Amino acid sequence: MTTGTKGATRWRWLAMLLAFAMVAAACTNADDEGGDTTAPSDDGTTATTSGGGGGDTTEPPSDGDTTEPPSDGEIKNPDLLVHAADDEPLSLDPAGVEPGEGGETVILQVYERLLEIGIEGPDLVPGLATEVPSVDNGLISEDGLTYTFPIREGVTFHDGTDLTAEDVKYSWDRVMTMSLPESAADVLNDIVAETRVVDDYTFEVDLQVASAAFLNTAVVAMVSSIVSQDAVEANGGIIEGEFNEFMQGDMVGTGAYALTAWNRGENIQMEVFDGYWGTPANLDVRIDIGSTPDIRVLGLRAGDYDTIEADPSFIDDIRGAEGVTIFGEGLTVEPIHVGFNLNIPEGVLPDGDTIPTDFFHDARVRQAFNHAFDYEAFVNGALGGFGDYNPHYIPQGIFGYDPDAPVYDAADPDRAVELLTEAGYCPDGFTVSVITEEANLFAVAALVLKDSMERLPCNITIDVLAVAEAQFDDAHAQDPIEYAMWVKNADPFADPHSYMSSYQHPDGEWGEVHGFANGYSDPELIGELIDAAEVELDRTERAAIYSELQNLLYEDPMWLIAGQEGVVAAYRDWVQGWTANPLWPRPSLKFALMDK
Repeated sequence: MTTGTKGATRWRWLAMLLAFAMVAAACTNADDEGGDTTAPSDDGTTATTSGGGGGDTTEPPSDGDTTEPPSDGEIKNPDLLVHAADDEPLSLDPAGVEPGEGGETVILQVYERLLEIGIEGPDLVPGLATEVPSVDNGLISEDGLTYTFPIREGVTFHDGTDLTAEDVKYSWDRVMTMSLPESAADVLNDIVAETRVVDDYTFEVDLQVASAAFLNTAVVAMVSSIVSQDAVEANGGIIEGEFNEFMQGDMVGTGAYALTAWNRGENIQMEVFDGYWGTPANLDVRIDIGSTPDIRVLGLRAGDYDTIEADPSFIDDIRGAEGVTIFGEGLTVEPIHVGFNLNIPEGVLPDGDTIPTDFFHDARVRQAFNHAFDYEAFVNGALGGFGDYNPHYIPQGIFGYDPDAPVYDAADPDRAVELLTEAGYCPDGFTVSVITEEANLFAVAALVLKDSMERLPCNITIDVLAVAEAQFDDAHAQDPIEYAMWVKNADPFADPHSYMSSYQHPDGEWGEVHGFANGYSDPELIGELIDAAEVELDRTERAAIYSELQNLLYEDPMWLIAGQEGVVAAYRDWVQGWTANPLWPRPSLKFALMDK
């Protein structure tokens, strides 16, 4: 990781925030972001296990801090792990939970899947299936269309019923039949042709097409969690297109934890499941919901919380706290990006925008934005050094990421000016708006973009429209989108095909909305390579295809990747076995691994 000169980037970032406060359309409170902190280790790992102790305690608490730390040797709530989350789930039903939403945190602990993402990174490990299917072990057919899963015997649901292959088929068929909006049901509906029970402990799946991404995208997804057929049928059953009220708030899984209470607006409580088939959990868990960042920090310092959901803006308030460890290794798999719209209808852009509707059709313009962006200011200022640069569009920590692929990682304003001049937009310039949510890292990325482009000698104005989350969501959900640019982060995935199909394929989710075919120099080649990588079962060959794609997409970018945010968390030193893996749903923790 390039650390750069933090003082300079910090002051430049603060200056941008001050300027941004004067922009009528912007409402961000970005002073809460960032911080002049020491950059974390750059080992590129996706999971780290701590035995507790240590921590960043080189600086004393700030003057005026009146938080009372626990007495020497005192461990608060010795039989209970207390985690402070930043929001409340909308649903606890695997068939209804939205990817990335707070309900996935709980589903990870209470339910299980046929396969799981292991502690040490992206590799899969057996879950409720006893083996990871492969062509070599005969559990994937030679044509790649049939997957066989031997089901673990002796597994008991929290309601006392036994797990069989019938429960597995029921769980998957339930998701596909309900097909609820905002859920991840499409990860099954788009690939599964048929499910069947071979015998009590053998489950088979036929795919619509061969897919090397199937295990990493569908099988380990929270939507594919296995539920108790008896519990669902006793509480409303399956109705196509409708939520199940019981399953929204109650859970009957096979995991190391059983749900005991969801006190809405306050907390979620889970207890150790004594009948668990695997290694038992050590501590009961309480997840406190919706506390503000200040309350989370104070609660951690006082020992009332054992772990808290954090981000880089918290670090200055935590560093030096007695008995607290700051974790800042590894990277999330949700790159923060600026979207370029190549499908702008006539007459819809905000008043004041002067660009033509085909502005981003020109690859030179898209390259210029990528060359101009001050990546150092964002990664080392806004992210406080807890992050890194990455290419288009496979995050570090995901299979297929090529560390040798070219990457935009340093501002090159001279090259940006050259490209804009060739495209006819310098020195006469242009005005263009970028829309983003207010008061978060996305708004800061928009500020960095504004500062970076307006520093070019090209008479450029970037209007940052920082709006409330609901207003942004409405704009972001339009098809076509009525803005030339927007800032957000990617959805988290565990396989490169999900990133390539959603964010790069000309016929993919964003390829269609943004009109990528209007800008790619060879859209057919990009599409063919992405499709070929999806069905290539040889991992070496598959990685080579993704390497080729990353090189092509550097020259033909459809996004500006501001940075890949680092995993930032904090916990009390008395917590043993603390482990984080960004491929697990946020906050990337499995509480069953922890003890005090």
